[in-house]
Amino acid sequence: MERAILGRTGLEVTKLGFGAMEIRGPRVWNGRPVTDSESETILNAVLDSGINFIDTAYDYGRSEELIGRFISHRRKEYILATKCGCTLVDHGDHDETPHVWTRDNLLHNIDTSLSRMRTDYIDLLQLHGPTVQQTEDGRLVDVLKEIQATGKVRWIGISTYLPHITTYIDSENYDTFQIPYSALEREHEDLIRIAGESGAGIIVRGGVGRGEPGAGLGQADRWDTWEKAGLDELLEEGESRTGFLLRYTLTHPQLSTTIVGTKNQVHLAENVKFAQKGALSDQVYVEAKRRLDAVGCSPVV
Repeated sequence: MERAILGRTGLEVTKLGFGAMEIRGPRVWNGRPVTDSESETILNAVLDSGINFIDTAYDYGRSEELIGRFISHRRKEYILATKCGCTLVDHGDHDETPHVWTRDNLLHNIDTSLSRMRTDYIDLLQLHGPTVQQTEDGRLVDVLKEIQATGKVRWIGISTYLPHITTYIDSENYDTFQIPYSALEREHEDLIRIAGESGAGIIVRGGVGRGEPGAGLGQADRWDTWEKAGLDELLEEGESRTGFLLRYTLTHPQLSTTIVGTKNQVHLAENVKFAQKGALSDQVYVEAKRRLDAVGCSPVV
């Protein structure tokens, strides 16, 4: 499994990571049911495949709890990232996840996450999508640094997107950025380069276009872009659309890791197979970008 350095953290991460949102269960954001047995199997299969970066969040349903139950005994084998600023509010048949950007809530988040995941430290604690105004009003960077000083977290980052990301990059407060990106969602492509060149580690989410058409998070407009750009013509023999998207994401020179979630061992094996093929050729990468530009799927400048 190819590895990269996660920016200034110096952590060596597999370029294919695991997004543990897929084991959140049905109470959050219409998640799919997942049994304890399925969770135990997929989490251990992730580590057995060689993946060493796992990303979760306080508000990903049962995700943190399941990580603690089923792989905390293998803690030395993986780099663990979670997110804060979240809440889980019981609404009877489902949980709502409003964010609360206060010092007290962030301190509650980290202690709860540590307890759930049965560990005494988190490698990376990330703010979970606040606006610039929320970050400033709550003095959230100061709170992250306060938590970091206790040894409960090693590095601090932020999960973010336009328009806020530019301010966060300029601030130089964050060791990592988690950013949405794929061939079908290229808005942040140049900003990933700028953030990476600043020395921050880059974690990409949505790196396989949020799943094939009809998948839980798949969105039809993205696949319309695929069709219009004629990207099927660029596939290698035996290469799936998801495999191509994953390799496109992995080809970005500033990428440290991309987190791909699944609860299906077959899908995990396919992701690993295509990740091991590595980056697209220069010729295919340039042609894919040309075709995407031609149908209006381009980076924000």
